[in-house]
Order: sequence, then C-alpha cells, then structure tokens
Amino acid sequence: MKKFNEQATAGLYEKGLITENQFEEIKSYRSLNIFSINTELKLFLYLSVLLFTSGIGILIYENIDSIGHIAILSVLLVVIAVCFFYCFKNSKGFQKTETKFEHPVLEYLVLLANILTCIFIGYLQFQYKPFGEHYGLATLIPTTVSFFCAYYFDNRSVLTIAITGLAAYVGLSVTPQDLLHINDFYASQNLSYSAVMLGVLLILWTIYSNRIGLKTHFGLVFLTFALHIISISSISNLTGYVVTWMLFAVVLAASTYYFYKVSYAYKAMSLYVFMIVYGYIGANIVLFRIFGDVDFSDIWELLVLLLPAYFVGSIVMFVILIKNFHKKITA
Repeated sequence: MKKFNEQATAGLYEKGLITENQFEEIKSYRSLNIFSINTELKLFLYLSVLLFTSGIGILIYENIDSIGHIAILSVLLVVIAVCFFYCFKNSKGFQKTETKFEHPVLEYLVLLANILTCIFIGYLQFQYKPFGEHYGLATLIPTTVSFFCAYYFDNRSVLTIAITGLAAYVGLSVTPQDLLHINDFYASQNLSYSAVMLGVLLILWTIYSNRIGLKTHFGLVFLTFALHIISISSISNLTGYVVTWMLFAVVLAASTYYFYKVSYAYKAMSLYVFMIVYGYIGANIVLFRIFGDVDFSDIWELLVLLLPAYFVGSIVMFVILIKNFHKKITA
C-alpha cells in the first residue's frame, strides 16, 4: 500500500496536478508513519452499544422476579431520557443536507437511545399491554421514533432500525432463521405483494428525496433494503402457480434492470453484486420452469457434461462483470 501511494503521488506530480513543494510535503508527511484509528474507535463504540443493550436484556431476563417490572421500566425510561436530552442539547438541529455531530460519541448515544426505546415499548406491551391486542401499534411507535431520530440526527444506523421496524409492521420477518425460510412468502401470497409494494415505496421515497434534496445520502440505505425485499419475495414465488411465477418473474426482471442502472448511478458495488446474484438465481429458476416439462432423456449425458462448464462459465462471467463495474466507476 505504501508503494502504491508513493506511485500515485509521483503520478500526480508528473502530470502537473501538484507542485514540487506539495509533492515534498506529502512525502514528508507520509514519512511520519501516522495512521488513523478512527474506524477502529467507531467499531468499538458500536460494539459497546450492542454489548450494553444485550447486557440490559440479559439482566432483565435473569432478575425479572427480584427487580420488578416497574423498576426496570423506570430505569430504562430514565436512561432513554438522559440520552435524548444530551443528544438534542448538542445537536445542530434538523438539516436537509448531511450533518454530523462534533463528537462521534453522540452518534452512538442516539443509536443507544433508539434501541432502548424499542426495548422499553416492547417490554411495556409484553407486560402490561397498553395497546391491547394491537401489536402493530407497538411496532409502529418505535419505528416512527426511529425515523424521526434518523432524519433529525442524520444517523444511518437508526435509519436501518426504522426501515426494519417498518418491514415488521407490514408483516415481514427479519430474523436470519426466517430468511432461510424465505419469510414464508410462498405460504402467504398477500405478504409477497406487500413486500414488493414496500420495496417500491422505498424506491419512490428515494427518488422523491433526491428530487427535493432531503438527506440524499440515505438513498443507498433505502435502495439496499428495497433490493433485498423485492428480490427475495420475487424469487420465493417463482416456484408457485403459472400466473404467479410469471408475474413475479417480470417483477424480478424489472427490479434487476432498475438496480443495474442505480448501481452505476450510486457507484455502489454492494447493489451491483446482489443484483447479479438475485438475477442469476431468478433466471435459473425461470429456465427450469420453462424447460421443466421437456424430455431430456436423449441428451441427458450431454447435459451432465455441460453443467460443470455452465457453472464455471457463470463464475468467470461474474468476476468479469465485477471487474468491469469497478473499472467504470473508478475511471
């Protein structure tokens, strides 16, 4: 990496993009061997928030009988109030453009306050049922709080919590176990339509936000959720009835084309990779459905020989596509 940086700096100097004085200053600065630990510190802060909230959950679970529900809820409420008070006091207020706290710790206090808010409302509903049997309302309230905090404090981590809460309100499961079961989309057709509609709404909100200049840097987060939600729901329905799988095949094709364009617009490798993966899986399922009733007994041996070449060729093509994409977005 050091040699690469030196070559890059020398290239800038040879092209006349930097002066000789600037070139020497860059060389002397790099000779100090100073490196940033900003990423590492933020990672530890994030882990500390997760460990703290996990510790509270374990504490509640193991001492529920001795501590008491009112005491636990009171402590949670006090901690939430202190965190929000400190964050609001030191924030710059709502702005349409990207803003940051002067101290990065405050960003993680916002995350902590939102996670504790979700715990508080969930625990309150589970124990005392203030919303009755309307469990969706108990999900919608922390989701609304998270959206407000995400936009007010400009926090992407809180935004992911808000979108996850919105998906849960619609009825989508977001645990890894449920993802392995494809969120039971096949069992509930209405859930599949709701998932696609939610993904489309996230896309439309991103387009609208870009048009009015509202937190445009949030676009990648919304689009990432939209890509996964639409693609998973579509793929899960490609094994259903004829009319259903054809409809969702069209949805998946449209989604793949759209995110192909968007990945270049945002120069987002993550969108591009997952778009290819979902498109590849969907295309193979569609081909299997189309040729499922064809008798290949006469050429079965040929197909067995061609399958390894097909999968190897797919891997090679995947690598080529990734390299071309990286070359175009960095050109």
